[in-house]
Amino acid sequence: MSKMPNDMRQLMQQAQQMQQQMMAAQRSLAEKTYEGTAGGGAVTAVVKGSGELVAVTFADGVLDPDDPEMAGDLVVAAVNQALGAMTADAEQSLGGLAGGLGGMLG
Repeated sequence: MSKMPNDMRQLMQQAQQMQQQMMAAQRSLAEKTYEGTAGGGAVTAVVKGSGELVAVTFADGVLDPDDPEMAGDLVVAAVNQALGAMTADAEQSLGGLAGGLGGMLG
C-alpha cells in the first residue's frame, strides 16, 4: 500500500476539521430559540434551531370566536417569521463554513 502524498493528507485533515466545525455549529444552532410575531405582537411563536415549534402565545383579546381563521393566519405568520430568522442565522453560521470547504476543494 503506497503512502498518501502530504498535500492529500493535509486536505483530508482540513476536511475532517471542517466537518467537526460544521457539526459543532449545527449543535449550537439547534440549542438556540428564535421568535416571530404577527399582528403587531398579537401572536408570538418560538422555534428551536432544529425547526421544532416550542411555543405559541396570544395577547389578550386576540382570540375572536367569530373569526377563528384570523388566529390561524396570525399563528402561521408568526411561525414563518420565526423560521425565517432561524434559517437566516443558520445560513450565516453555516455558510461561512461551507464557503471554506468550497474554497478548499475548488
